[in-house]
Amino acid sequence: MSEDRDTAKRRALEEAGAYLEGLIDFEKRESYARSKFSLAAIRALLDRMGAPESGLSVLHVAGSKGKGSTALFAESLLRATGLRTGVFTSPHLERWTERFRIDGEEVAPERLADAVARLRPHVEALRFAGGDTVPTFFDATTATALALFRDAGVDHVVLEVGLGGRLDSTNAVSPAVCCITSIELEHTEILGDDLAAIAGEKAGILKPGVPAVCGALAPEALAVVERRAAELGCPLTRLGVELDVRVQGDLLEGARVAIRDGDFDVRGALATLGEHQAANAALAVAAVRRLLGDTISDTEMRSRFAEGLATARLPGRVEVISREPWVIVDAAHTAASARALASVLARIAQPVDFVLSVSSGKDIATILAALLPHARSLTLTRAEPVRSLDPAEVAAAARAARPDLEMRVVPNPHLALRAAQEAQGPDAALCATGSVYLAGIARRVLREPAGDRVAVTRTRP
Repeated sequence: MSEDRDTAKRRALEEAGAYLEGLIDFEKRESYARSKFSLAAIRALLDRMGAPESGLSVLHVAGSKGKGSTALFAESLLRATGLRTGVFTSPHLERWTERFRIDGEEVAPERLADAVARLRPHVEALRFAGGDTVPTFFDATTATALALFRDAGVDHVVLEVGLGGRLDSTNAVSPAVCCITSIELEHTEILGDDLAAIAGEKAGILKPGVPAVCGALAPEALAVVERRAAELGCPLTRLGVELDVRVQGDLLEGARVAIRDGDFDVRGALATLGEHQAANAALAVAAVRRLLGDTISDTEMRSRFAEGLATARLPGRVEVISREPWVIVDAAHTAASARALASVLARIAQPVDFVLSVSSGKDIATILAALLPHARSLTLTRAEPVRSLDPAEVAAAARAARPDLEMRVVPNPHLALRAAQEAQGPDAALCATGSVYLAGIARRVLREPAGDRVAVTRTRP
């Protein structure tokens, strides 16, 4: 009987996932007009659902990089203070259910399937009506998350922006605090072709009078955010000005950080590697402080926050699978994230066997420039059949940069990871990186026993 119930739950969850994936998903389309982006659909959907966002205390997090890490740090800080949390992030690494978290755990399958079942009639009604209120995949998942968090009665919600900010589905909420982690050239065909334009899109999450926190931005991007904050009367806290973080201690054991936010300070140890995560931790501290207000004393907050920093886990972000030998999975897919990964690899001070898959539209040259100086070998693969570049194209660029490098092309990502794992010796680190898609697959493959061995022959180009 129990097995029948489990089978029914699994089937319901699979059906819910298939339904959501069947919606128009702007995140996965190759091309679309910027003008098609609008908040009309998500607002119409939320209205039909009884405004599940109403009354939620929301921390809204945007940024080119670091927003997912900042969201998870914020979740850990809130939970350390004894508060109930709802967290919505994207994309996922292994399962689409990862996007919905309540109290630090993925939402139970039956609860999520039920939420999608209740959402479906509203989506279908709007699809039938047509026009500019037809919900997308991200509209539907955002609405599902908000309904789940309302029903669970969480104390605070952390919402990660999917793309941009101003016209992102998550921007239909009225947040209590806003955070912009970083601004880089990204999705230029949608967000604009310079930092100022992209900053304008990110700053679109700011709301009148709502406190905001931002990372250390380039001058042209910071000027846009500062101007928008001033227009809206948003108290703005800037990393490197009102907010400061210093890194101390052994970074290979997790950085020790000292964070100062005005007259408040906290010291703690991070469980994750990478000096760049110190900035994300500081942004989370400042944002959560403003979310909590005076509901907790500085003394207790300092203690709770130290605990929250130490217990935060960031899957797929310089994630250490093994230390003997070193095995690391990282979703780095931009120049900045590749450089952050490279700084960790430099501290490990071992040659690195890379497994690499790069998504289309990414700057191959800058990613390779950061990683190849540390490489002993390179295995090129294709983690996602549509969105990932042909590994032969990446291999050609790598050969041009490092003609001496051992290299192979293994299109199947599972085989590529197993091959690299099998070939790894005790004197080298293994690192799977280049895209979220590969990071998700690598977390599954590299955490499991190797099983049947894959015969590998090293060749030089």
